This record gives sequence, C-alpha cells and structure tokens, in this order.
Amino acid sequence: FDAVLVCSGHHTDAHLPLNTFPGLEKFEGWYLHSRDYKSPQPFSGKRVVVVGTGNSGVDIAVELSHTAKQVFLSTKRGTWVLHRVGDSGYPFDFSHLSRFTQLLMSLLPQNASFFVERKVNSRFDHTLYGLKPQHRIFDQHPTVNDDLPNRIISGRVRVKPNIQEFTETSAIFEDGTREDIDAVVFATGYSFSFPFLEGCVKVVQNQISLYKFMFPPDLEKPTLAFIGLIQPLGAVMPISELQSRWATQVFKGLQDLPPLANMLAEITRTKDQMAKRFVKSQRHTIQVDYIPYMDELACQLGVKPNLLTLFLTDPKLALEVAFGPCTPYQYRLRGPGAWPGAREAILTQRQRVVRALQPRGRARPSALPRILTVLFSIIGVIAAILVYGSRSP
Repeated sequence: FDAVLVCSGHHTDAHLPLNTFPGLEKFEGWYLHSRDYKSPQPFSGKRVVVVGTGNSGVDIAVELSHTAKQVFLSTKRGTWVLHRVGDSGYPFDFSHLSRFTQLLMSLLPQNASFFVERKVNSRFDHTLYGLKPQHRIFDQHPTVNDDLPNRIISGRVRVKPNIQEFTETSAIFEDGTREDIDAVVFATGYSFSFPFLEGCVKVVQNQISLYKFMFPPDLEKPTLAFIGLIQPLGAVMPISELQSRWATQVFKGLQDLPPLANMLAEITRTKDQMAKRFVKSQRHTIQVDYIPYMDELACQLGVKPNLLTLFLTDPKLALEVAFGPCTPYQYRLRGPGAWPGAREAILTQRQRVVRALQPRGRARPSALPRILTVLFSIIGVIAAILVYGSRSP
C-alpha cells in the first residue's frame, strides 16, 4: 500500500469512571456504559439512573422513560439543550447552519451568548428544569433533543445533581437526596487510542497532535491521515468527505503540506484556543466549528465557493449559498471534483426537504419565514452591537 486513512473515529474506548463514585463496588444492582445499551426492554419496571447529559445520556434517558418505572438523569454541570425541529418546522441544521448565520455569530460580541441562550430558554427555561449550567452556551458541545422537556414535565425523567456515593440499593446525590435504584447507565463518553499506530502517533489526555486534525506533522512523508477524528456542531459526513478529498490530493502529490514548524505552530495555537473557549473536558479536545472548518479544508483544495463571483455571475445561486443551509454541494461548484449537477442540487434542496415532509402533495416552501428570520437576525445583531458597543470594557 502507498498510504493509510484511519477512519475508526473517537468513539472507541468506553470511559467508565468507576473510581469516581464511592460505594459502586458494593452496589447490588447492575451498571453498564452507554456503549453497551441496546434496548429499553431489560429495564422494564426498574428504577434507573442515567449519568451524563450528553447526547447519548439524554437519548437513553428519554427512551428508558417509556419503559422503566422511573428514570433519574444525573448531571455534574448541567447542559444546554437544542432542538432538532427548527423555525417553521425545518430541521435545525437546515435553518441555522448557513454562511449568513456564521457571519452574524462572528459579528456578535463575545459576551453576547445570552442572545442564543434566550432563544433556547424560550422553548423551556433551563433553570426551571434543573439543567442550566454555569458555563455559557458556546463553552460546551450542546445536547440536541426534542423530547426531554416533555419527559421531565410529565415526571417520567427527574433531573438530579451529581452522584455523591452508592449504597447497596440506592444512589445518594450531592444535594443529600437518596433514591432507590436498580440499574445505572454511565453515559460518560469515550477516550480514543490507536494501538496499531504507537510508533507514529501518541495520544496524551485524549489529545493527539494533528495538522488540521488530520495529518501527523512529523512523518517523513505525508502518507497517513485521520478521517472523522473531530467533534463538530453539525454533521460529520460532509466534513469527512472534504477530509478524504484533501488527503487523497496530498497522497497523490498534488497538494503539499506546510513546513513542519508551521504545522506545529498551528497545532499549538488551535489547542490553546480550544482550552480558552471550552469547559475543560475530554470531549473538547477535537472540537471544530462546522462551516469555518469545512472552509479551511476547502481552501486547501481550492473548492471554497467564491460568493463575490457568484453574486456577480449567478445572483440566484449566490443567495442560496449565502443564506441557505451549507450543504456539501457548495464544495462541488468549482475546483477539483466539481460536479455539473451541484448548482441544481443547491437550488432545489428546499423542495426535497418539503417533499419528504409532505408525501401527499408537492407544496412549495414559503420564502417568508426565511426572510423574516434574516430580518430579525439583522435587527438583533445591530441591537447587540449598539448595546455592547456603548458599554465600557
């Protein structure tokens, strides 16, 4: 072989913090990691504690609440919960992961997280539901779930603080309450390792030094690349596709990597920025921003859409690229791997979403909700700039 792509991801080694919870060794019920959870049936009629409010923990708690006698959701620091169903019923990422939204976020003052928090709290007050964390909404990878508030308000899921200790038949929480339980599901994340690459890469505290989260910088030749070893707020597959396209260009010698010193400097800078931005956690060592990171990869390939050129030559397409969802077709408009059908796919992507939601008819999506969203967003940004710009640091 001439090159290797490592695509095993970062959900490889289940992190089961047994030493963190005193008394677990004498607990007479059973416990497991979320990786080993397969179905709610074995928990029928049981009282279950789910530890962790990441996506796996919340999804499992919601599913168990339909079968178990009672579900307790234990959280150490709380979490912000986003919903999959966005404005007007469109998928959340379809409505909000756009270049225009990304531009708005970059213009907002750094301490203006409360605008997004207010939007999230308008669906359900995180303080009222016992989920509000001390950190701001952009300081941690968010949890996405539409059903959790309904299960909490019906009493099927009860939010609890961190577990202080276990007894033979119960869990004692840090607020002093005690609950009899039959089982525990630890949704406590993963660590990653690459034992087949010990001579090439080294994982330290769930971190690995990779240029653009892909290339080990100190190999003699760039013939090894990691695909999907990232944690984005968005889909992994579009990113993995771009990573694969760039890696194969490098393997074929059509693209060169920067000098070693430059790659090491960027790796250090990225780690420092991540440490300042996110809550300290093993899950925040490979975090990337969805569109900015894809644009970084696209620049390496020469496939990033040129909005200025599009507005001058194809305004209709430019509007959809700028204000519509950032779908992978955007990176097939030009450059290596360009696809003749990309323009039509971008211009008809809304119709395909609607067709899936309305199989009985062919209703065309209204542009009014999108226009109103854009107008209100612009007003919000102007207001934020005026308010925060007038305050002294």
